[in-house]
Amino acid sequence: MTARHHTFFEMLGNFSFGDYFKREAIEYAWELLTRDLLLPKDRLKVTVFKGEGGVPRDAEAHGLWKGHVPEERILELGMNDNFWAMGETGPCGPCSEVHYFQGDHLPCAEEAAGGACRGVECECDRWLEVWNLVFMQYDRDGSGALNPLPAPASTPAWASSG
Repeated sequence: MTARHHTFFEMLGNFSFGDYFKREAIEYAWELLTRDLLLPKDRLKVTVFKGEGGVPRDAEAHGLWKGHVPEERILELGMNDNFWAMGETGPCGPCSEVHYFQGDHLPCAEEAAGGACRGVECECDRWLEVWNLVFMQYDRDGSGALNPLPAPASTPAWASSG
């Protein structure tokens, strides 16, 4: 057990197929986390897809997050962290995560080894991912080409461990 992982992991979410997309999903997530759950804004960082492997950067999500979070609290990560796909083909798209800082008092193996904590990219317990907004906007075909979906879908998901 760690401060990030307990005895179970639960992903709660909803889907929107054409009713709303990035703007509203980001606003809803931020509102729930900061207004309703009262998480301190200065303990939250967000990540967006930086663009990689021929897939463009998610400039739209980056711009929308700037309405809620200072630029220095928005990190751009690659395909491994901020792009979701069902498999080799099918619906896929960039995602944006919200991470909560639990504190420097928690141990970090990177620091113990003489390095520096890598923040939300570190495997230590200091940063807890609390939300993952998946923006399915492409359909990847058998050749690997990304085709825009006719009705992009957002799947805001609240991640909790307990």
